[in-house]
Amino acid sequence: MKLKIIGFILAIIILFIVSCESEQTIEFKRYYSAGVEVYQSHCQNCHGANGEGLSSLIPPLTDSVYLKNNKAALACAIKSGLKGAIIIKGKTFDDVMPANELTTMELAQVITYVGNSFGNKLGTVPVDQVDTDLSKCN
Repeated sequence: MKLKIIGFILAIIILFIVSCESEQTIEFKRYYSAGVEVYQSHCQNCHGANGEGLSSLIPPLTDSVYLKNNKAALACAIKSGLKGAIIIKGKTFDDVMPANELTTMELAQVITYVGNSFGNKLGTVPVDQVDTDLSKCN
C-alpha cells in the first residue's frame, strides 16, 4: 500500500514538473496570441490570412530571411508605414504601406506573431526591444 501511495505521489510530482512552463514560454504565448488579434485587425486585409500578400502589389510575410535581416526595422515600418522598393524572394514591391496607429505593445505582439507564423521562427520581440527600435526610426 505504501508503494502505491509513494508511486502516486511521484507520478504527481513528475506531471507537475513536466507541465511547468518557463516564464519565456509563457511570455511568448501571451505576445503571440495577442498578436493574432492585432494582425487580423490591422494587417490581414492586405497581407492575407496566411501572410501570402497579394500578387505583385502587397509583399508576402513568408520570407523569413527578409524578416530576420530587417527585424530591427519592422517596428518602424509598421508604425510609420513603408515607402520605396523592397525585394522579397527575388520580387520587387514598390507600393506604399500606410502607417498604423498601434501602441508599442501591439507592435511587439504583431511582430512576434508574424515573426513566428507563415514559416518564420524569430522568437519573441519584447516591448522594450520595440521601444529601442522605434527610437532609431528616421
